[in-house]
Amino acid sequence: MITGLDHVVVLVSDIKAGAAAYQTLFARTPSWHNAGEGAERVLFTLDNMTLELMAPSGDGATADRIRAVLAEQGEGLASICFRTGDIARMHRRLDRLTLKPEPIAEVESRDGMTGATLSWKRTRAATDATRGIRMFFLELAKERPLAVRTAPASITAMDHVVIGTADPEGAAALYGARLGLDMALDRSHPEWGRLMFFRCGDLIVEVAHRPSKDVAKDVVKDAVAVPDRLRGICWRVADIDATRARLVEAGVDVSEARPGRKPGTQVMTARNGTCGVPTLLVQRTPKTG
Repeated sequence: MITGLDHVVVLVSDIKAGAAAYQTLFARTPSWHNAGEGAERVLFTLDNMTLELMAPSGDGATADRIRAVLAEQGEGLASICFRTGDIARMHRRLDRLTLKPEPIAEVESRDGMTGATLSWKRTRAATDATRGIRMFFLELAKERPLAVRTAPASITAMDHVVIGTADPEGAAALYGARLGLDMALDRSHPEWGRLMFFRCGDLIVEVAHRPSKDVAKDVVKDAVAVPDRLRGICWRVADIDATRARLVEAGVDVSEARPGRKPGTQVMTARNGTCGVPTLLVQRTPKTG
């Protein structure tokens, strides 16, 4: 039913500054630019998904809502959108699962740079039913254009998106049993808590419970269970040393490369230039034999 992660949305205060930051991080040009209905959007489409930057534009309810979220939470991850090949069937499933989907909407977008158009159908599940994560589902009529590489050692794709939870059992039920994502890993460790990996197309939705950071599941706030939250993104690179050298030269503050938790991987942290999104870069060692 769900075929992959279509895109994630990052709210920014200044669309030009946000686009410049991610153009530097990715070493890719934006692939789509659209403005209207109270928001301005810039898209970077990578090999397996799209990053959408969204900023308020002009007046109206949408612009006011984005400004209110920015004032309360600052820039950062705001929502995720799953891809499906049959939005009507997806909508029926969401309704049966009591995720309270909105009516299916037909949307069209025109690229301000080329005049090209894209159309899709989408629905949104109720946030109180998806444990506090703003979650959309989309059937795209045709693929988006890829963001063009501007330099060697560019970002190639998303590796995983991280969701923090105070209730790992409840989150496992949502992403595994209800949404139907394949659980690839469920592991606990005394130092970093419990990690669950759910396959979603060519990437992973990682659900993390870290008792030192996440509130215990029996804690309630105003009689409502503590919601899950989008915590960060990990991007894939082909050569982590070359990527680090490129980013350092561009003025991005990145850590030294270090061994990842998965054997054979190397990772590094981007400390700025991500519009408030905690960001990791990973190089996977190709399998041999």
